[in-house]
Amino acid sequence: QVQLVESGGGLVQPGGSLRLSCAASGNIAGSWTLGWDRQAPGKQLEMVARLSGAGTTNYPASGKGRFTISRDNAKNTLYLQMNRLQPEDPAVYYCYVPGYTWGQGTQVTVSS
Repeated sequence: QVQLVESGGGLVQPGGSLRLSCAASGNIAGSWTLGWDRQAPGKQLEMVARLSGAGTTNYPASGKGRFTISRDNAKNTLYLQMNRLQPEDPAVYYCYVPGYTWGQGTQVTVSS
């Protein structure tokens, strides 16, 4: 089974940027849908971004225009570029293949 490992989380000031990476231990088929979700303390898991195998992206209103999901199939890596981070963005961010596998998460903190 392919394993996913996130990296790139950390502490950033409001308005700052972070780029999360999700490295797969094996081949990520180009046809797979991949995604990022997040979970803040005491809150439910929330969709952040999704990228279909056809290249279609989907973002909720909270991240539209600020977050960009992308993939590099040659590197078996999924990315999430997050710009203009806001106080409501802190959470553990997870990458996943729907119905198949999840990463262990990476913490994002936004604070001045």
